[in-house]
Amino acid sequence: MKSVLIANRGEIAVRIIRACKDHGLKSIAVYSSEDRNAIHSQMADASYSLGGTTATQTYLNIEKIIEVAKTSGADAIHPGYGFLSENANFAQAVLDAGLIWIGPSPEAIRLLGDKVSARKIAAKVGAPLVAGTADPVEGFEEVITFAKEHGLPVAIKAAHGGGGRGLKVARTMEEIPEFFASAVREAIAGFGRGECFVERYLDRPRHVETQVLADSHGNVVVVSTRDCSLQRRHQKLVEEAPAPFLTDAQNAELYRSSKAIIKEAGYVGAGTCEFLVGVDGTISFLEVNTRLQVEHPVSEEVTGLDLVREQFRIAMGEVLGYGDPEIRGHSIEFRINGEDPGRSFLPAPGRITQWNLPTGPGVRVDAGFKNGDTIGGNFDSLLAKLIVTGKTREEAISRARRALQEFEIDGLATALPFHRAILEDPAYTEKFTVYTSYIENEFVNEIPNYGATKIELQSLAASEHLVAEVNGHRFDIRLHAPEPLHKRHRAKAGMSGLIAGDGLTSPMQGTVVKIALQEGDSVEVGDLVIVLEAMKMEQALLAHKSGIIANLTAVIGESVANGARLCDIIDA
Repeated sequence: MKSVLIANRGEIAVRIIRACKDHGLKSIAVYSSEDRNAIHSQMADASYSLGGTTATQTYLNIEKIIEVAKTSGADAIHPGYGFLSENANFAQAVLDAGLIWIGPSPEAIRLLGDKVSARKIAAKVGAPLVAGTADPVEGFEEVITFAKEHGLPVAIKAAHGGGGRGLKVARTMEEIPEFFASAVREAIAGFGRGECFVERYLDRPRHVETQVLADSHGNVVVVSTRDCSLQRRHQKLVEEAPAPFLTDAQNAELYRSSKAIIKEAGYVGAGTCEFLVGVDGTISFLEVNTRLQVEHPVSEEVTGLDLVREQFRIAMGEVLGYGDPEIRGHSIEFRINGEDPGRSFLPAPGRITQWNLPTGPGVRVDAGFKNGDTIGGNFDSLLAKLIVTGKTREEAISRARRALQEFEIDGLATALPFHRAILEDPAYTEKFTVYTSYIENEFVNEIPNYGATKIELQSLAASEHLVAEVNGHRFDIRLHAPEPLHKRHRAKAGMSGLIAGDGLTSPMQGTVVKIALQEGDSVEVGDLVIVLEAMKMEQALLAHKSGIIANLTAVIGESVANGARLCDIIDA
C-alpha cells in the first residue's frame, strides 16, 4: 500500500491526510463542488472533483469514488466516518476493484453495521440487551404493536445508520407515525438506506463505549473506554476517555463483552462497541460502529496510539503486537459544531469571519475549516474538535476552561458557548449525573442566541477603544454610547427566528423535506406543519396558533433562508 484515497471531507479527511504523511503514504482527496477550496482538497498530495454538490451526488456516490480511485492510481480507500464508511456494498466495490479496503470486511459490516444482526450476535455471546425487534419493521403499525407489548418510550433507529441520524424517541403512541417517517427520511438522506428497527428506550442512561482494534491474526484489544453521555438530538457533543465513575466490575464487563462480540463477528479493523449504562448500573449493549469514531482522539491521547496508522497497519496484514494499552491521564473532546445552542442547537450555516485556535500544554485541535470558509447546509455541522488532556479529569476540565476561552469563532453560531457553560455545571464536572437527554431535560440553558449576541456587539460598533496604564497595570477601556434599550430588544426579537403574529417563519437556513398541511387546512396549536433539513438533521416546525393555513410558499425540495416566511396561520 503506497497511496490512499480518502472518501470523505472536513476534519476527518484532514486527519487521515496527516496520518498518511506520517506513515509515508500518498494521500488522494475527493471533493464536492462547494469543497473545491476546502483544507482537505488543498492538503492532499492529489485531489479530484466528484462533480456535484449534494452528498448523494458526491461522497455517497460509489461509482464516482471507485472511478476516481482507478484514475488516480490509488492502492487503497479509507472511508473516514459517516457517508459510506459503514456501507458493505461500498467495501465490496472497493475490493472488487482490486483495491485495499481500510476497514472491516463487507461481511463484518453487514453483521455488525446492521444493528439488528448485531443484537443477535451480542445475545449469542451473552452481552446484556434491552428488548427490541428481531428484524427491521415494515411500518409504523409494527412500532405501535411493539410499544403496546413492551411499553413506552421506544427508540426508532436506522438499522444501517449512526451518529444519531435516523434515531427518534417516541414517548406517546400518537408520535410514532411521524417519528417513524422522519427516521426513515434521515436514514435515507444520511446513509442511503431507510430500514429501521425498534427497541425499548432506557430513560436517563449514560452512553459508554469501547474503542476496539482487531487484526487479521485473531488478536483483539480494547484501547480504552469512553463516555459520550452529553448529547443533543441523540448526537454526541462531549466525549471523554476513560469513561469516569465506573466500577471495576463494569469495566471488566465492557471489555469482556466487546472482545466477545468482535471475535464472534470475525471483525478486523478499528471499531466501537457502544453500551447504555442505566441509573442502577445495569449495562445494555447498544450497537457496533464498524468504523473510526469522531471521538477517537481521546483514546489516542490516553494511550499514545495513532488509531488511523493502526488502521493502515491492520489493512496491510500486520500483527497488533500488544495487549490492552495502559491508560494514562484523562482526555475530553468538545465538538465545535456550526449550530446555535441559544436556539436549541439549530444548524447555522454561514461564513467564518474569525478563527483563532487555542494552543498550549495538553491542547489539540482537529479542524477541517479555516477563516474565510463558507459552511453550507449540505453536510454535517462539525467544524472542529477540541481535545484537552490532563493527568486527571480535574486537570483536563480546568485546562479545557482555559482552551475554550482562547477558542474564537465568528461569522456563524457555534457550540462554543455551550461547552463553556457545561464546564460550570456540577452535574457534569462533579456529580456526573448527566445522561443522554440531559441537555434537553435538565440543562439550564441561559445561552443567548447568536443573533441576539451579534446585535449587542453591533450596538458597540462605533465605540472607541482605549488602552490605559495605572501603576504599570494595563487596562482595556471601551467607550460607547449604546443604542436605546427598546431598539436593541426589538432587534433581538427580529433576529431570534421566533414566530410573530400569523406568520410561520423558518428558524434556520434549510431544505423543505415535508409539508404536512396544505392551503386551507385547519390546524391546532402544536400540529406539525413543515419539516426542514439542514446539515443532515431534521427540524419540525409546529403551529404556534390555531387557525387556517394560508399563503403557503414552502415547496418540497427547495431551500429557504433563515427567517423566511413559509406560511400564515389565520384565524378561522
